[in-house]
Amino acid sequence: MSQSVAERTASYLFQATHADGIRGVAHGSAYELTLGAILGCVLALGVVAWGSAAQAETAYTYADLVARLMDLEHLAQLPVPGERCAQWSSYDRASRYDEKSGKYVHWDANGDGGHFIRREGDQVVMAEMEGPGCIWRIWSARAEKGHVKIYLDGQDRPALDLPFASYFDGKTPPLAYPMLSYDLNQLGSSGQNLYLPIPYQKSCKIVAEKGWGAYYHFVYQTFPRGTRVPTFSAALAAENKAALARVNDFFATKLGTDPKGQRPGQLEQAGVHRVEAGKTVTVAEFSGPAAITAIRAKVADRFKDREEQMAALRCLVLRITWDGQQKPAVWCPLGDFFGTAPGENYYRTLATGMTPEGYYALWYMPFAQSARVELANEDSQARTVKFQITTAPLGRPFEGLGYFHAKWHRDTFALPADRWPDWVMLRTQGRGRFCGVMLHVWNPRGGWWGEGDEKFFVDGEKFPSTFGTGSEDYFGYAWGHPGLFQRPFHAQTMTQKNRGHQSVLRWHIVDNVPFQTAFEACIEKYFRNEDRGTLYACLPVWYLAPGGTDPYEPVPVSQRHGYYQRIVASAGGFQVLGDPPGNVETQDMQPFRGKWDRNDQLWWTEAKPGDKLELALAVPKAGRYHVRAVLTKARDYAIVRFYLDGQPAGQPVDLYNPEVVPTDPPVSLGIHELSAGQHKLTVEIVGANPKAIKAYMFGLDRILLEPSGP
Repeated sequence: MSQSVAERTASYLFQATHADGIRGVAHGSAYELTLGAILGCVLALGVVAWGSAAQAETAYTYADLVARLMDLEHLAQLPVPGERCAQWSSYDRASRYDEKSGKYVHWDANGDGGHFIRREGDQVVMAEMEGPGCIWRIWSARAEKGHVKIYLDGQDRPALDLPFASYFDGKTPPLAYPMLSYDLNQLGSSGQNLYLPIPYQKSCKIVAEKGWGAYYHFVYQTFPRGTRVPTFSAALAAENKAALARVNDFFATKLGTDPKGQRPGQLEQAGVHRVEAGKTVTVAEFSGPAAITAIRAKVADRFKDREEQMAALRCLVLRITWDGQQKPAVWCPLGDFFGTAPGENYYRTLATGMTPEGYYALWYMPFAQSARVELANEDSQARTVKFQITTAPLGRPFEGLGYFHAKWHRDTFALPADRWPDWVMLRTQGRGRFCGVMLHVWNPRGGWWGEGDEKFFVDGEKFPSTFGTGSEDYFGYAWGHPGLFQRPFHAQTMTQKNRGHQSVLRWHIVDNVPFQTAFEACIEKYFRNEDRGTLYACLPVWYLAPGGTDPYEPVPVSQRHGYYQRIVASAGGFQVLGDPPGNVETQDMQPFRGKWDRNDQLWWTEAKPGDKLELALAVPKAGRYHVRAVLTKARDYAIVRFYLDGQPAGQPVDLYNPEVVPTDPPVSLGIHELSAGQHKLTVEIVGANPKAIKAYMFGLDRILLEPSGP
């Protein structure tokens, strides 16, 4: 049955006042509309009554847009029709969707550095958008001196005309805010980022001159038709200098505190909870309407080593259930919920962080009737966790808000062959906002793991409206740089020089991705699990309207901790024991002359005399064996000594050679009586040939166990 004009009028008035638009003043749980806002609704209602899809006009000042940089509460507001977020980038245009066959073609194309929309004379067109809209994020891997020009609203003169590198140096007006404009090359990592609103009313066109650099992203929001925004200019930025400086200063000095400050009616509930092995405790229960505005926690136990700490933070599970729903909307290992894994890795961003004092998550989590926070302990021993949870009354009715969701998972969805190498970070249905992801990578064989582009499919798109240029580019750094960094919206919180564990995150605060019916976020994963043991686990964060589909189920503890193994290299599948000095990875030996089994080797670098590498040696059957090793010799390789179960094995081996070759014949490590099972083979760097480059490298192709008789 169709609605009456009166019914549509009342419905529209409610929706308009609670959409992100017509602003009122919050007083407790009431919501006052200004006379101008009411008139705006009434004027629009005449159009709605006649069946038009037009919406009431919404106006944002530049200060409003700047405030969005710190607005975590806005994320809970469900998107209105016509609101979207997308990205222009230099992705490889060979990737396409074929309408006739319904298949994806060259979906793994990886030449992402220099593509664009078209060429106009000596310039290239990087991006074109229709307004009203706002650029929220600009990124590059290598911005150089060639100018990038941003034309807005059909104006003849660009609003910004700067060397591309100057967008990211933090000192060039009107972008001179070092927490919003920064080059990670100067912070121990790599990559260049700008988070500063560049709004336009009608249109935006971005062009670049020769010498601009390589790789780019422009992330932009499109507002619903009728929205009014100012057109960016240097003068507009200068007029709002105080607002920009306020955000910059908060990011520089106050991360870890709620950017909203003290809310009216705010309450804090603190407690210490001891959870026995295999048990679950209720940490807190709340009545609504209200919102959880902060969760702070700290595991109080002492750990004998980092491995035990990592296990505890993966075996403890945080569960949050809203309004009596059948399953929790938050299900996550405790450590991962706070944005990094595995174990404690100290960092600060706007929404999450870990510090020596404790962990924090400042996501705004509204509910209508009730909230229950639980902690399950699936470890083998009791754990004690301190919690402090902050709540506050809603500043508006719950209708029009989404539930906060966070679900940890691994390899949840399989995709058709033509979608390779896509790996699904989030798949959901309903209405909501995607707000980012923390990705934990286990990369046991070393080398670069993350060539993959991010791809966001919104509301059933066949071709993604966000298509990136590389995994590290999505997370805001570049070139696979193994340095740690932290900024308000993204961080690399843990890395083992791209070998072993890596943890990266990106929170979409201003550049959140709204969807009306469905959303899928993928990132390309070029190495299949079985190929080299590279494994992904992730925590996506999103808001979802009541009734939306959250497909994720709890992951067994055996698949959360211990699923990764330190299988590092090559034909024998050597298992590295402990955490050796230097860097251990697999090296591709195909470029060199000689025969290595499977064309690769275990490669130990960045070691020095006296350093030791311990490997597990599996013996299938007890017996007497002649143990031999196929090693690599080169001009920068060391003199090494072997030990088997702590005893010397063979003589020192000089691995110097002017060219890269395998040892032929294999090197003898002696004859040994060995029981069935695992033994320890130790390699010690003892020096280098006088002719060698003193890099002290070591390469192992395979170990041969040859029965040696009685």
